[in-house]
Amino acid sequence: MRSISSSPNDIHQIFMRWSSLKHSLFGALMASLAAILQATGGVLPGIGMLLSPFTTLPILLSTLVSIRTGILTYILTILLLLLMEPSELFIFPFTTGILGIGLGWTFRILHRRLEIILINGLLLFTGICIPLYVLGFPVFGPTVASNFDGLILLMIFGFSILYSWLWLELGLFFLRKIEIILKSG
Repeated sequence: MRSISSSPNDIHQIFMRWSSLKHSLFGALMASLAAILQATGGVLPGIGMLLSPFTTLPILLSTLVSIRTGILTYILTILLLLLMEPSELFIFPFTTGILGIGLGWTFRILHRRLEIILINGLLLFTGICIPLYVLGFPVFGPTVASNFDGLILLMIFGFSILYSWLWLELGLFFLRKIEIILKSG
């Protein structure tokens, strides 16, 4: 499988030239954006469900700035969601948020698509199974039982791999666009 472009590392190098104040401000801005995007799923049924998956992007970008900024953005987003839309606290920390951190981290250290997809697919699979099976929260709605079923686990794993692949491609697309903006400014 092809290796990823140099966009994630190029963007990381641009971010490394920023001061710690810029890192903090960027992380706060990304946490606010992530919280708003995640909250739309609960506040605006329908269109909000289409917007909330994009919560992964601000966390991914923050993690490309630095792992520390990504984790602080993740924690700040959780605190903002606690105030804005507490029902999303079962979804964000285990799915879109952790996927953003995983993608940002793997974009920086791995260079093969298959490795990135597998690691993030496993991360997302685990993140879906924790609220579903450990906490008993119906991640996919009330129709999916919270008892261990091999077929459901296989479907969740397949979904996790597919979703991670989709976010790998979306992430690289957005990073190429952001790189053009950062280099021109």
